Amino acid sequence: MFTIKAGYSDQIEFKSSAEKVREFFRDKKNFADLMPGVASIYEDAKGIAHWKIDADLPVVGTMSQKFAVELAENSDERVEWFPIAVETQNFLRYSADFLEKAKNVTIVHFSQMVELRRKSARELHMLAGIAGESVISSEMSKKITEMIKVFIQRAKERLEK
Repeated sequence: MFTIKAGYSDQIEFKSSAEKVREFFRDKKNFADLMPGVASIYEDAKGIAHWKIDADLPVVGTMSQKFAVELAENSDERVEWFPIAVETQNFLRYSADFLEKAKNVTIVHFSQMVELRRKSARELHMLAGIAGESVISSEMSKKITEMIKVFIQRAKERLEK
């Protein structure tokens, strides 16, 4: 099994109300609009969100993957999306935990994990076997970190005006 894993986790402070921040992170459209690499997100009639993510990785080149996720939790304290139960190859999980630190100051613990599983490296990309799991995983983690940092910067601009 050829497995690539990448992720990001951080705590971010927003100078905005908890309600406004929660609504922002609940809205998938914000991810599609503000996160580079997210080509599209649409939700089907069953409530499954389909993410299409494009990433440029050294050695491998451009990779485009689709992820099907469903809402696992949607409370005042947490929003979490998990891969659908029947998924066997492309796993995307993201969560945001909300803590109201003070009036109009909200702490968000944001986490995003991506895992790609294939029987062989060639199923993922022709050059994936040459690069190897650890190199691709490391580069994907860097790319995800870049994508999310841009997203967070844009989220702050939108939420803190």
